[in-house]
Amino acid sequence: MDPIGDDLLRIMEPELGYREGPGLHSKFGEWYSLTVDQDAQYKTAPWCDMFIAWAAEQAGVEEFVGQFAWTPSHARWFETQGAWSQTPEAGALIFFDWSGGKDITGIDHVGIVERVDGGTIHTIEGNVDGVWLKRKERDESKVVGYGLPRKVKENLTGVTTGKDVSTLQAAGRIEVRPALVPGSMILTDYSGTSPLSLEVAPVAALLTFILGMTFILSRLRPQRPHTSTGRHRRKRGRREPYGLD
Repeated sequence: MDPIGDDLLRIMEPELGYREGPGLHSKFGEWYSLTVDQDAQYKTAPWCDMFIAWAAEQAGVEEFVGQFAWTPSHARWFETQGAWSQTPEAGALIFFDWSGGKDITGIDHVGIVERVDGGTIHTIEGNVDGVWLKRKERDESKVVGYGLPRKVKENLTGVTTGKDVSTLQAAGRIEVRPALVPGSMILTDYSGTSPLSLEVAPVAALLTFILGMTFILSRLRPQRPHTSTGRHRRKRGRREPYGLD
């Protein structure tokens, strides 16, 4: 199991056996109304998702789990994060539609997968069997999908922040280029090789011109001096493609 799932279950297990109070009041709804969304209606609202939000906050993983009271919005959030799955796994959030539908908009309930045993999914869920927080055994007949906190973390952090830069450089994942002198620009071909500073080109041309003129003058006979009227030109060749860096 991934560490996020471990952290969530560690927080949830001591809460097993919790029962909501009179008037549909729950401590998780109370917490949500004071901490996440300052609205008193959450104190007596269905609390299956608010229980997960509370556990995520207690474990310090709310960024990757989300904090929702409305289960369709929570599932849609996982989808937009690229962390929605049809495969059960320990540590995943499991979303149900009691009518058997498979669309996110029809989701009624959410829990967390504790383990998967063949076709049986073992879960911890709040606000089940009327008022309880307890373990349940489910099949997939009412499951719409699964939200994967581990995938949210992977997508949010990315490889460049999740791995050592030197490791990526050694693997060829990061290209390191020399710093540019202010005002200069580098031309490279598509493979990124053979950088040529634009500041060097005029100097090279001037040196070529001087050397050419020196050669011509050295060939002139002293008794017949003259001035060359031709222009020095570089030979045309096939131009390699390049890109600006």
